[in-house]
Amino acid sequence: MATPSIRFAPSGTIHAGILVLAGIAAFLLSGCEPERGLGAADGSGGTADLILTGGIVWTGDENASEAEAIALRGNRILAVGSVGEVDGHRGANTRVIQLDGRFVAPGFIDNHTHFNQAGALLLGVNLLDAADEETLLRRVGEAVQRVPSGSWITGGNWGAYEAWARGSAGAAGAEDDPAGSQAFAPDRSGLDGITPDHPVLLNRWDRSAFLANALALEAAGADCGWSGVECEEGVPTGRLEPDAARRILDVVPEKSRELMLAEAREGLADLRRYGVTTIHDITPPEMFGVYQDLLEAGELTTRIYARPTLDRFEHQAALGLPRNFGNDFLMLGGYKGFVDGIMGASTAMFHEPFDHTGGFGIWRDMMNPPGNMERLLLEADRAGYWPQVHAIGDFAIDTLLALYERVEEVNGPREDRRFRIIHAQHLRGPETAARMASLGVIAEVQPFHAIDDMRWMEERIGPDRIRWTYAFRTLDEAGVMLSFGSDWPGTQASWYTANPLMGIYAAVTRQTPEGEPSGGWIPEERIDVETALRAYTVNNAWAEGTEDRKGRLEPGFLADVVVLDRDPRSSEPSEIQHIRVDLTVVNGRIVHEQNTSAQPD
Repeated sequence: MATPSIRFAPSGTIHAGILVLAGIAAFLLSGCEPERGLGAADGSGGTADLILTGGIVWTGDENASEAEAIALRGNRILAVGSVGEVDGHRGANTRVIQLDGRFVAPGFIDNHTHFNQAGALLLGVNLLDAADEETLLRRVGEAVQRVPSGSWITGGNWGAYEAWARGSAGAAGAEDDPAGSQAFAPDRSGLDGITPDHPVLLNRWDRSAFLANALALEAAGADCGWSGVECEEGVPTGRLEPDAARRILDVVPEKSRELMLAEAREGLADLRRYGVTTIHDITPPEMFGVYQDLLEAGELTTRIYARPTLDRFEHQAALGLPRNFGNDFLMLGGYKGFVDGIMGASTAMFHEPFDHTGGFGIWRDMMNPPGNMERLLLEADRAGYWPQVHAIGDFAIDTLLALYERVEEVNGPREDRRFRIIHAQHLRGPETAARMASLGVIAEVQPFHAIDDMRWMEERIGPDRIRWTYAFRTLDEAGVMLSFGSDWPGTQASWYTANPLMGIYAAVTRQTPEGEPSGGWIPEERIDVETALRAYTVNNAWAEGTEDRKGRLEPGFLADVVVLDRDPRSSEPSEIQHIRVDLTVVNGRIVHEQNTSAQPD
């Protein structure tokens, strides 16, 4: 079916927002989930297309968690059981893969991604660890080979790990910028020669300094008469202060569909190799068209549970669109709200001040004017939607819980309500976990945050308060559902991998990739591997409302499967981060494969 010609744009009014959501609805309706016509919709009966046999099949079912083999037919799971039971579904055209003891699990579901940003960073330039000219120029040169000719190359965030050592276990008293005035400050002398067809505007991780090449300066008409343009002997060096950089950013054109598709393909490739079969994505309106193009071309190899921002729910309600509108590949899911800032910028909202700044944090725009967040939550809940709200500091979490309690008080109890606290990083104490459990609130957390943030956490909130930081075990033991993900691709100060095995490693060990600190950071909050596996599969399917067809390996469920080279439950904790994904199956289709062998019939 032809894709409707619709341009998405940010909406400043309800009318404009309705047009945006109407366009999204047209896209979703035009892209029905592909079916291969190879069996009953529930996967029952018949001959398998693919059998995986002779391994450890972890089903996610608490009552029957292990099997030896699994058979797929079309886009559904046909059978799960012993080698003999599953072998009965073999036919002349069945592909059989001998697992040789490898580990099979439901496809991983990532609870929190920024897919468009990840694709842009993978296709473009990532300079987080660049603190010298050689590295910067090499990375830019590599990006030039990937990015379509004529497209801008922007961002980069150079020097982030120069300021904060990557992989550090942290210590009180660390400095934000140990390099001080000697921090890496590149100019365009080597940049122009390698970027003849791409305007380039790069920035330091903290946005305090920028670097433009000749084409970018020319496009904006920037010269030595501009304030904030550094010059030597009347010629711009390419170094810019923030105000001058903003003037250049004003002339950067909107991304072409060609560029957005190229970025998306890079992002999908990253997810496939890590076994991620669904993402809960923070989705800007313009990405729906990109996803639809990929779906119609057969290139959408990860399911999308799309989450616009909470202030847009009224547009969906005005169109009468239900929760989880769409199909199993592209679904308009929950709505993301914001209460406070983030730890990286010391803007998360705490009851007590930050040790290093004396500040308490900030409230985000949705909290203003007073009462606005309460209104949004009440009305979204009344319309049947599932708000999923960012809260990081202990005061922010307590404030959000009070708002959720208010919603239940005003709108009444409801069995299908599935509120989330996004990040839920810093509890005031175990009583907060008990409060979350009593409300049935899901903890949408990202374990890699813990092993990355530890490098500066104690310096910011002190050794006593960090006890309830990333309190995974406390939440789990209180009865709070843990939902795991990545926050991929991270922040301007850190790269977060989309690899769920690294997230499991972080939750189980609470150590840096290098194994520090010994015994783990706040070891009381370590969890076991099976709990982490459930948080990446079963729990995330429940959190998105698809637990009847996703997240477990059961006959009739969607054929989303991952094969690992070993069982993470019996692996040394330090080795979990090195476990390899050998096979990723999405909708019954193998989208990533290595080190597998087929047995002829």
